This record gives sequence, structure tokens and C-alpha cells, in this order.
Amino acid sequence: MEKTEHIEIEVVLDAGAIIGESPTWSAAERALYWIDVKKPALYCYDPADSGQRSWRLSSDVGGFALTADPPGAVVALREGVFALDFASDALKRLAPAPFDPSLFRFNEGACDSAGRFWIGVMFDPIEAGPLPREGALHSFRVDSGLRLEPDAAQLHNGMAWSGDGRTFYLSHSMSGEILAFEFDLAAGRIGARRVFARLPPALGIPDGAAVDTEGGYWCACHGGGRLRRFRADGSIDRDILLPVSQPTMCAFGGATLEEMYVTSARDKLDADQLAREPLAGALLRLRPGERGVPRSSSVW
Repeated sequence: MEKTEHIEIEVVLDAGAIIGESPTWSAAERALYWIDVKKPALYCYDPADSGQRSWRLSSDVGGFALTADPPGAVVALREGVFALDFASDALKRLAPAPFDPSLFRFNEGACDSAGRFWIGVMFDPIEAGPLPREGALHSFRVDSGLRLEPDAAQLHNGMAWSGDGRTFYLSHSMSGEILAFEFDLAAGRIGARRVFARLPPALGIPDGAAVDTEGGYWCACHGGGRLRRFRADGSIDRDILLPVSQPTMCAFGGATLEEMYVTSARDKLDADQLAREPLAGALLRLRPGERGVPRSSSVW
């Protein structure tokens, strides 16, 4: 049976993010990048001095990958994939959205160790009314653009790779399933899939994730107010309770990857809920006891 832990949770930034997401540690800069999907904006937090830079974006941002030359990022916006130049704030479109942006937006993005940017989708219509439908998973390379991948869901989340790079994890949040795909790094292809774990509806939906050096898969339980660690075989290890009900993603950071950053959201919480949950939308940090697997953050 799983156990529940109450450990020290540090408030890094009381950011009040609408939907804080995608914390990504840059080992080269020793800094944490993250986004607010609905602001929309990309941020860079420097733990050394608690300073933060920001770049406003033109529409909902669902994920990003860093670029070294020039310094910037590839950002997955509602209307397509763009290159963001950090120095000028300029956006250059690299690929149009592969879906109807009035119905879908990108959601969740992560780089594999070969520099491919994997991007999920979310059914998130601008106007209420349309019935839910699925959108396709894509990958992106600068030299070849977007590539359709053989998976579809109403809401992709939970991207991560095992330490040996042979397993790709991906959540279908609306069904509560965390999937594990065979992964061919050389070809950049996903293969046979299996259900790795499920999250019961009482704990919300499986959101963003991270993997540790012992093979543990850490899942942010959006609506469940906790992080859940699954062992490498998919069994439940333990839960860490958080002071926010809507954690969105966790990521290992720090010089030795012994720290864990957690983004959160205040989206769809009413006034009474926000009064009870003043840290909704905050950026949090904790030490879970495990170390993270180094994760690529750059697409070129």
C-alpha cells in the first residue's frame, strides 16, 4: 500500500499563475524555465538571486524547448510553432498549427535526447459548445518541421523518458491512463504501448511528470493536490501532499538534480476556493529524496 508523506514545501514564487506549466531545468544556466499557458508568457527563474526574466507571447503556450544559437526558445502556441528570440522578443513562425486553433491548442512538450521536440494537444475550444474530440501527437525538428505521430487524445500530458531512453511515457489525462511506449531514439519513433499506471478520478487527472534515477515516475495529480511516485513496474510507491490542489508538472533541478520544482494553476477555482488556497498558481520546490534523470531541454 502506498504511503503519504508530509515534507517541507518551499514557496519559490507566489506567482499566481493562471496555468503554470512545463518547469524545465537548464543545466548550462543553472536556471529554471517555465510557462504560464494563459498569461501567456515564458519565464526564467534564477535560484542564485531569485531573479526572473519573462517574455510575453501572442497566444496560449503549451510547451517550449530552448535554443542556444541564438539564445531563445521554440514555443508551441495556439496558432503554430514559433522561434522566440530572447534578445529582441521577436517571434518567427516555423510551422502552422496542425489543427483547428479555435478547437485545440498544444499542451505538453518535451525534448528527447536527440533534440526532437515532442508536442501534445488539448481540446480547448475558444468558445463553448463543440463536443470533445481527440487531437494528434506530433514531434518537431527544425530541419523537417512537424511530424505526425501515431497517438491521439483529448489531452496529452506526462511526457518523460526512462533513464535508458528506451521507454517514452505519455498520459491520456481524460482517461486517467499513463502509457508507456517502446521508444527508438535513433529513428525518433514510438512503438508498442502498454498501460503503465492509472490515476483514480478521486485524485484528479495525471498531469506533467518526471523520472528519477531509480526508475520512479513522478506524476502531478491535477485536482488531487499531490505528487504520486510510481515504481518502475507501475506500482504505487508514495504520495507527497502539496499546498495546492492543481499541481501541473514536476521537474528535477539544482546542481545535482536533487531538488524538485512544481508548477501549479489557479484556473477554474472560484473565489471561495482561492480564499482557501492562497498559493494556487505558485512555483514550489521540495527535496523528495531521489535524484532526477538528466533531461534534454534544447531542440538545437
